[in-house]
Amino acid sequence: MAFSYNYVLASGVVGWAAAQVIKTLLYTFTRHTFKAERLVGSGGMPSSHSSLVTAALVATGIHNGVESTEFALAFILAMIVMYDAMGVRRAAGLHAQEINRMNRLFDFKFKDLIDTESEESSKKRKELKEFLGHNPLEVFVGAVLGVIIALVMPR
Repeated sequence: MAFSYNYVLASGVVGWAAAQVIKTLLYTFTRHTFKAERLVGSGGMPSSHSSLVTAALVATGIHNGVESTEFALAFILAMIVMYDAMGVRRAAGLHAQEINRMNRLFDFKFKDLIDTESEESSKKRKELKEFLGHNPLEVFVGAVLGVIIALVMPR
């Protein structure tokens, strides 16, 4: 019995995994610290969302043809995901950065005025997640990675 697998699904998953590993390595080299969350987290270079949907898009085109309904649906999905990564999710990440900055500034400036109960609550305050979206370059590099993955995956 010959081994068979879903080429489109495998391309997308491998595209996502490759981007996550690259993202983690880049984070580790630039920040000189390993953060396991980067292996599954969103945001950063390259966009794993873009890599996943682009790999699935290209694999769908190869497997079903670019005139197929499946390709059309994969294209629409890829455009929505990449647009959202650069738009709403990026804006949410920028907002989180600013809110975290303001919270740190508030805690520093008013530390003498904060009573013990408030001080405890400010220590317990979790920082908002800042890695959410992507700039256009991160999305582009993720998309290029997705194309490469789909082209080198065995059919």
